[in-house]
Amino acid sequence: MRERHLALADVLFVVLVIVGLIVGGEPPDADEEVREIVGFHADNEDAVAIGAVLLGLGAIAFVFFGGYVRKVLRAAEGPGGVPSAVAFGEVILVAAGLTLDGTLSFALSAADDVDPRAVQALQALWDNDFPPTLAGIVIFLLATGISIARHAALPRWLGWAAIAIAVLGLTPVGFVAFPLGGLWAIAVSLLLSLRPPEPEGSPTAG
Repeated sequence: MRERHLALADVLFVVLVIVGLIVGGEPPDADEEVREIVGFHADNEDAVAIGAVLLGLGAIAFVFFGGYVRKVLRAAEGPGGVPSAVAFGEVILVAAGLTLDGTLSFALSAADDVDPRAVQALQALWDNDFPPTLAGIVIFLLATGISIARHAALPRWLGWAAIAIAVLGLTPVGFVAFPLGGLWAIAVSLLLSLRPPEPEGSPTAG
C-alpha cells in the first residue's frame, strides 16, 4: 500500500465510529431511574462492548490519517511549521477522547457486577465526556484550515471551510461540528488519496 493511501484511514475512522455508536446503542441518561440504566447495559452487554472496541479502532485509524495530514501540511509549511504540529496534537486529543468514551462503555457493559450507584455515576461521566473530543476536533480543523489557507497544501477553499466549521463548533450549536467535520475530513481523505504520487527524490519535510 502506498503511503498516500493512509489518507483513506479517515473514511475507515468515520465508518467505525458511526457503526460503533449504532451497535453500542443509546443508553438512558444518568438522571433516569437507576434500574433502567443498569437494565440497558445488562441486556446489551455484548453490543456495548463491541461498540467500545469499534470506537477504539476508529481512534487508531484517525491517528494514522492525522499523521499523513501532518506530513502534507508540514511539507507546504516548511521546517518549523506550527499549525501542522498543533493539528497533529489535536488528533491525539480526539483519539484520547474516543478511547475514554470506549473505556467508560466497557465499564458500563459490566453493569450487572457493579454497584448500581456506581453505574449511574459512570453513566453521568459517559453522558458528559465529549469536551476532549469536541475540543480536539475544533482545534484540529482550525489549525489545519489556517495551514491550508496560508500555504495551499490543499485547495484554499478547504482551509476556509475548516476554519468556518471550527468557529461554528464554538457556538451554542457546536455539536454540528461533529458531522460537518466528518464530511470535511472525508473530502480531504479522498482528495489526498487521489493525488498523483510525488516523484522520487522530491524534497519533502520530514
